[in-house]
Amino acid sequence: MKRRETIKNCPLVAILAVTLMSGLAGSVVAQTKLNAAHKTDVRAGSDPGLANGDVPQSEMRALIERYNADRASLFRFFGVEASASRQARMKQFYSDWLATIAKLNFDSMSQDGRVDYILFKNHLDHELRQLDIIKNAFDEIAPLAPFARTIAELEDARRSMQAIDSPKTAALLTKMAKQIDATSKAVEAGLKPDAKPDAKPDAIKVKRPLANRAVASINVQRATLKSWYTFYNGYDPMFTWWASEPYKSVDVALEKYIALLREKVLGLKPGDTTEIIGDPIGRDALMSELAYEMIPYTPEELVAIANKEYDWCESEMKKASRELGYGDDWMKALEYVKTLYVDPGKQPDLIRELALEAIKFMDDHDLVTIPQLARDTWRMEMMTPERQLVSPFFLGGETILVSYPTNTMGHEAKMMSMRGNNIHFSRATVFHELIPGHHLQGFMANRYRTYRQPFSTPFWTEGGALYWEMLLWDMNFAKSPENRIGMLFWRMHRSARIIFSLSFHLEKMTPQECIDLLVKKVGHELDNATAEVRRSFGGGYGPLYQCSYLLGGLQLRALHRELVDSGKMTNRDFHDAVLKENRVPIEMIRADLTKQKLTRDFVSNWKFYGPNPGQ
Repeated sequence: MKRRETIKNCPLVAILAVTLMSGLAGSVVAQTKLNAAHKTDVRAGSDPGLANGDVPQSEMRALIERYNADRASLFRFFGVEASASRQARMKQFYSDWLATIAKLNFDSMSQDGRVDYILFKNHLDHELRQLDIIKNAFDEIAPLAPFARTIAELEDARRSMQAIDSPKTAALLTKMAKQIDATSKAVEAGLKPDAKPDAKPDAIKVKRPLANRAVASINVQRATLKSWYTFYNGYDPMFTWWASEPYKSVDVALEKYIALLREKVLGLKPGDTTEIIGDPIGRDALMSELAYEMIPYTPEELVAIANKEYDWCESEMKKASRELGYGDDWMKALEYVKTLYVDPGKQPDLIRELALEAIKFMDDHDLVTIPQLARDTWRMEMMTPERQLVSPFFLGGETILVSYPTNTMGHEAKMMSMRGNNIHFSRATVFHELIPGHHLQGFMANRYRTYRQPFSTPFWTEGGALYWEMLLWDMNFAKSPENRIGMLFWRMHRSARIIFSLSFHLEKMTPQECIDLLVKKVGHELDNATAEVRRSFGGGYGPLYQCSYLLGGLQLRALHRELVDSGKMTNRDFHDAVLKENRVPIEMIRADLTKQKLTRDFVSNWKFYGPNPGQ
């Protein structure tokens, strides 16, 4: 349940284009009036000068801002990820920056400067590791795309504004078309039951995840080649005369080859976008990601943590189930809660009421500063049926996207959407998406320590929103057993996300087994469980994204106990401070808030769940 964010070099598909027409503008005005009913003079924190004056100035800020600008320039220039020149240039770039910051006097820096130094070094080390991982990923599919390097070199030459030799280019394209056809025949030969790797013609036997990765890569290559061709075609008469027919041959060959991989290797029907295949990254890549996120546990230990949290949720589910008269059969109690949905057309009213209820709870308990502008500018849109195939529940931020049936959906799909977005499930998600969750997070991140954007992590964003679910549970925000079941459903779901996502990437679970887990162990509707797994492995999210909700929440809960429960900070001071750190690994927030003594060779060591999570 999340808004727009870039995660580990995986930009999400844009999910909304907002057009402020008169009707929507009117609804914003009306909503502002509703929000005004909960205004506070001190808590609102409306002083526009605060963002510039209430955080320390880091000695690293100017360097990081320069790095951000330089890297953006390189990314725009080297647009082809498979390009060898891009790999070499980025490796040199990151190495040069590591050498630059190694010369700085770390010991003379302020605490903020030291934190930024460690964040920056951690980021650079991770980017270098990622280059190797990306190279290995392309090397694995090289037999399926031997033409990829040629396409990348053509585009690199164009961007470098090298003069083009049209006759030579036409010959190169002609050769490429033959290479694509030969690769297609080798793949077809590999599909035969008795095919051997050393058969003639050479047979290529390929696993589905690699074929799926190849399809995604070749689609990008085809688009790159089209862009390259369009640059010259019609503007350079000699190029068009020589290259137009050879280019068309290559494009047709690529189209046929992609169809072969999709339909015969992956078994997908033309136009099918619903099949879940995924691409497990393996344990070594998971360990690299965990090191970047400063999570000093192994994947196996994290699964053990998730199982413990799931068991706690199940125990609490049974307590609520008994109160409702269903005994220990909490699945029956859950089924009852799913029937408590509002009528079609009434979901926006419910969301508004729940959002204002959460804001009032924040104010009444003095939990966090909510600037008046943040109160006034959140808004609402309805999610399309197509988007609900991937995101069956709400998405949030400044705009909350409401998931509920439309008239075009079939009866079963309508019922699954209404049951999955019932009143009590929604009560546990609206504040996750808006205030104090993603909307307030984004509002503050856009105003405090904005230069830390390269260090962005979902463990702060999703973990922070999930943390509020934990805190509000502890503060008895749930008023009834139905409320508690709604909150527990999501806690249980986040435990399951760790189990199935890590198990998938360790190649211990298939996508179908992941779906079955969500249905049988959490109580998801089948369509909603399928959408969750499709979203997890569709390529738009980093491999640890689904882990970040519960693990980030557990990190912040541990830090809250250390600083607030001990009396060192108030709730409001703690939450304001976390928001002003921006989206960075939570261990570094802890280091800053506790004034931990830091060294330039800092290594993550905060066992926020204890030293032996499996016991």
